[in-house]
Amino acid sequence: FSFPGWRSWPRAYGARMVKISGEYHGDLHCSAKHEPSGNTLETDAPKDNQGLGAAFSPTDLVATALGSCIATTMAIVARKNGLELRGLRYEVTKEMSTGTPRRIVRLSTQLWMPIPITHPLAKSLANLATNCPVYHSLHPLVEHPVIFHWAK
Repeated sequence: FSFPGWRSWPRAYGARMVKISGEYHGDLHCSAKHEPSGNTLETDAPKDNQGLGAAFSPTDLVATALGSCIATTMAIVARKNGLELRGLRYEVTKEMSTGTPRRIVRLSTQLWMPIPITHPLAKSLANLATNCPVYHSLHPLVEHPVIFHWAK
């Protein structure tokens, strides 16, 4: 790979960096370490792609990242406004392509909100769902609808 200045690009654009290190252990199984915290996780290829399905697949982690990013982004804004979103639940359904290249084609997210739609922050929190960093990082060909279920 040769692109002049590619090593300095993230810093030049004010990007924040976190290092994730990993190792392939064979049998389509990897481990990864989050350098700042030291936490680790395992991945495994899914059963429908020669794996055992013994852990999250890499594409499962994309779905996980989307759901947790939406929830966290909304919780940050809610907290700044004196509201705790404890009890917010999310579900992300990942759909893969049937042809090649193998890729995620749809990530459908449902959110069960602990507040009613009439809450003063409801509209702004709903807008945040499509403005989290992971949502904006998804390829344009990946459909990613978001559905809300509000408390009564």
